[in-house]
Amino acid sequence: MKITLFQGILFGVFGVAALIGLFVFSTSTNKTGTSAIGTVVIWGTLPEEDVKATLVAVAQTEDSFKSVSYVEKDSATLASELSSAIATGNAPDMVLSSQEELHALARFISPIPSDTLSPNIFMNTFIMGAGVFAAPSGYYGIPFLVDPLVLFSNRTILTSNGIARPPATWEALTGLVPKVAVLTPSRQITRGLIALGTYDNVRNARGILSALFLQTGVPMSAYAANGVLTANLSGPAGDTTPGQAVLGFYSQFADPSKVSYTWNASLPDSQQGFRNGDLALYIGYASEARFLAAANPNLDFGIAPLPQPATANVKSTHGLVYAFMIPRGAKNAAGAYQAAVLLTGAAEQTIAANATGLAPAALNSLSSVPESPVAAIAYAGALYTRTWLSPAPAATDAVFSSMIGSVISGRSASQEALATAERSLSALLQQ
Repeated sequence: MKITLFQGILFGVFGVAALIGLFVFSTSTNKTGTSAIGTVVIWGTLPEEDVKATLVAVAQTEDSFKSVSYVEKDSATLASELSSAIATGNAPDMVLSSQEELHALARFISPIPSDTLSPNIFMNTFIMGAGVFAAPSGYYGIPFLVDPLVLFSNRTILTSNGIARPPATWEALTGLVPKVAVLTPSRQITRGLIALGTYDNVRNARGILSALFLQTGVPMSAYAANGVLTANLSGPAGDTTPGQAVLGFYSQFADPSKVSYTWNASLPDSQQGFRNGDLALYIGYASEARFLAAANPNLDFGIAPLPQPATANVKSTHGLVYAFMIPRGAKNAAGAYQAAVLLTGAAEQTIAANATGLAPAALNSLSSVPESPVAAIAYAGALYTRTWLSPAPAATDAVFSSMIGSVISGRSASQEALATAERSLSALLQQ
């Protein structure tokens, strides 16, 4: 196995005492000249079949990976299971999860100190969106894979309506509604352009709203001067804040009085609608391409980057950034750390991306364009993926669903709905 500069630096400077204070590197070395990994148990939220396939493939060239195992866990219960395992002395050696679980997991994680993994090395090695794993004096984990939001399109519907390509901007997307959406005289939707406007029946609504906020410069959460983590959904002050503009844009697609009306709360789950051929466009994570192809082999769909604001100077999308984290009480912290570093290698990143349908988190691995159209879009999106430190997904969903529901029902103006959501998210972030 060829060791990259990043791996060489980390192997050279890593001292387990600095990380945990309880472990030391094994003095034995494997064929690559690095210390033996030993037995490493990983708990993670990615599909077990995909991660195990990655580990088996890596073990074919790296003998020390033969004792690395993986157990899939439910993201909703991962934090509580980890807490119990640490309390009973049965903690795994490593946790693999996305930034959406980070807030709940952080109290159980031993951060990698900055003298082991410096900000300069981190920033030059991983995508910008991985910065969400920054700890007060180091990093909570080593980034591994990225699952960016992308735009899926039903090519049959688009071409039948004279549309050669999926829209590249949100403004162009809005303009397609009258051409594609099919409504009855009573304004019942028989075919929609895209699922936006509601919350509970829009698959990935949490990620879609996150992308819209981040694209307009709204940070969503940030540390105040006193070190307290608070939510910010409004953005810079003005007559109409960026956050209000986001809510206005999003909610219009569920407003029967608007020309952009194409979706409502009575319709089925948006992923189901797309795979059944009842939606022209669907916003999902790149990893969903495999599911859609298997669920409906007759569905002729394409994949494109997530639309951007027409006035945007830089591209951005929301995504799930998965990282390896070492929990408190890990029996083999040294081996876990070393396994995580080795998996940042170009060959290992490619193996993992191919097995999971995600994209690498290491910049070097994103420099070449894959032949697969799906992978090519995923790799490109990974480079400009942005994230935010959020409460647990279920809690965030509850806040966002209430916010959207109050706007589309007319119970609250967008400014009031945003303020209420900010207060709720801040309270969750400070727990």
